[in-house]
Amino acid sequence: MGLACALLLCPAFLPAAEEAPTQQELSAGIVPLIENGKRIYTVAQFARFSPQTAADVVAQIPGFSVSNVSNDRGLGEASQNVLINGQRITGKGNDANTVLRRIPANTIRRLEIMDGAMLDISGLSGHVLNVLTEQAGMQGNFTWRPRIRERVPDHWYPGEVNVSGKSGIGDFSLGLRWDGFRGGGWGRELETRPGTGVSFTRYYPGSRFGNDIPKLSGTLNHKTAGGSIWNLNGSVERMHFRRRVTTLYQVPGEPLTTESNRGEDRKWRTELGADYEFGLGTGRLKVIGFYTDREGPFYNEQTRLVDGSTIPSGSRFSRESAEGERVLRSEYRWKALGGDWTMSGEAAYNFIDATGSLDVLDAGGVLQPVPLPGASSRVEEKRGESILSFSRPLKDGLSLQLSGGVEFSQLGQDAGAGESRSFWRPKGSVALAWNPASQWEMNLKLQRKVGQLNFFDFLASVDVVNNNANGSNPRLVPPQSWVLQLETVRTLGGNGKIRLNLEAEDVSDLVTQIPISATAEAPGNLAKARRFQVTLETSLLLDAIGIPGGKLDNFLTWRDTRMRDPLFGTHRQWNGNRSYWNLDFRQDVPGTQWAWGLFSELQSQNKFYRLDYEERFATTRPFGMAFIEHKDVWGLKMRASIGNLYNTKDREQSVSYLARRDGPLEYTRDQTVTWHPFFQFTLSGTF
Repeated sequence: MGLACALLLCPAFLPAAEEAPTQQELSAGIVPLIENGKRIYTVAQFARFSPQTAADVVAQIPGFSVSNVSNDRGLGEASQNVLINGQRITGKGNDANTVLRRIPANTIRRLEIMDGAMLDISGLSGHVLNVLTEQAGMQGNFTWRPRIRERVPDHWYPGEVNVSGKSGIGDFSLGLRWDGFRGGGWGRELETRPGTGVSFTRYYPGSRFGNDIPKLSGTLNHKTAGGSIWNLNGSVERMHFRRRVTTLYQVPGEPLTTESNRGEDRKWRTELGADYEFGLGTGRLKVIGFYTDREGPFYNEQTRLVDGSTIPSGSRFSRESAEGERVLRSEYRWKALGGDWTMSGEAAYNFIDATGSLDVLDAGGVLQPVPLPGASSRVEEKRGESILSFSRPLKDGLSLQLSGGVEFSQLGQDAGAGESRSFWRPKGSVALAWNPASQWEMNLKLQRKVGQLNFFDFLASVDVVNNNANGSNPRLVPPQSWVLQLETVRTLGGNGKIRLNLEAEDVSDLVTQIPISATAEAPGNLAKARRFQVTLETSLLLDAIGIPGGKLDNFLTWRDTRMRDPLFGTHRQWNGNRSYWNLDFRQDVPGTQWAWGLFSELQSQNKFYRLDYEERFATTRPFGMAFIEHKDVWGLKMRASIGNLYNTKDREQSVSYLARRDGPLEYTRDQTVTWHPFFQFTLSGTF
């Protein structure tokens, strides 16, 4: 690491920069070509960033960000806002970011951004990116990202290697990626017990968290001379998360106590997907198949050892689970009445088979099983949907997209605690895309959404660390909502873009914690809830204000939510995030291969509520990160980064009640955890 930093930071060890962008070239901006409502970019416009993959290029498109892959069961209509050669990306482990990282930048012919309502792909709205590529010979790229942090084990594994090219049966790509982290912290927590007047401090001399996710994935696709297209994709990954936290405390008048929390979650996940598209009658038919399995054990244990004793007390919750999904989907597209029609149908089968257990240490320090009704069960869902969609231009600069259909689902649970239930739910949307002027875009969408249930919410579980439990609730129903979105985009010529998105949601049957008996709680449904959200995103090239090669990206989102507390009947916010912002500055220094940058972010959360507990998590300062980069060190790109630049700390304030939140307090806790800066080195290249 020391040698690498010396090579990066000492100009004497660096080769002379070749063909570095000049200030005049940087000041030209990234101005798209406007053609038939599309904003078209070429890779050459992003040369200042020395991109190696399509992901590097897409990350620098002003005002565009890749949407997250949907975790809903089934495939449904297209949701990710990236197309490859006009085709939606099918699969879940094979998401847009994964695919883009496997595409060499020099194989991109051009990039087109358009409104989803202009396309004949149902479900897309707002900005959609189509990456047009032309595969040549075999190429590859690699990235290595080791990270070092004080009092935490060094992490040398993160990185990836990708290869792509042509074979006798089509274009292929193959990638091996290692994700994960090493984390931990140390600090203290003040606990006060109002009923007794006792107050004492808990000390955290060190906690350790780690996760490793190696993943092998690949794709194979081919277009026949007759115009038929087939795609295959698959992946296999292993996730291994582990945690160890030690706590020391002494209640006044009692011996010193040492608490130890250990947990582990190990999962294997496999995924296979295939689709085939061909001409049929006056249109085209696409058939998609999808298969995935995920299985492995999980446990969490908490033990206490009192000074002077050799026998600990405590408990352990364990679960072995297997999850699976099988999907068959078809889409038929044709043109009629001046527009594009799509008729889609989907059948999906999902299941989870879980065996949970609770064990408590007896007086001899031996784990003994304790009954936990509802912890072991098999939950299954059979789901089908059919949707008809239509899109067409109404006039120059104005497009319409309509879709409507119905979803049927049948949920069943065994072990005698569940019941089989069926649901028929309408779904659909209306979307308008309007370009009132060359630099303005507006998108309006009204959507009827049908949510999905987390199968684990049907099962009983125990949190042995915080001493609370969820019962089994077989009466859960899927939530539904009306969502209204208004997006406005202002293009600033070659100087950037501003996007404002307003979103309102009216929810029926929101899933949250509810009482299921006089003493137990579980995830359940609330009749009504609402959400309003504002998102502002800007991307500015700063050459015009005297910062040559500078680029500033900003993202800000704020949401206000409303629901009735199931205990008090009064209105409060939902559990979860309330606001988030980030600022990302980068400068590519003209005439050199150097770049540097700063990143800052801050997140604010609402209180998290259970029926007997509430907590608020916050950070004392924004998180910051700085980097310096050289884009041509003997053909490689090298970057040195420092994270947690402002030395932020985590703070958690919690209140626990003896029974429920409408009763007397048990204790309050105020915890602060330090985790110090970390250092990261990134080396990337192509071959």
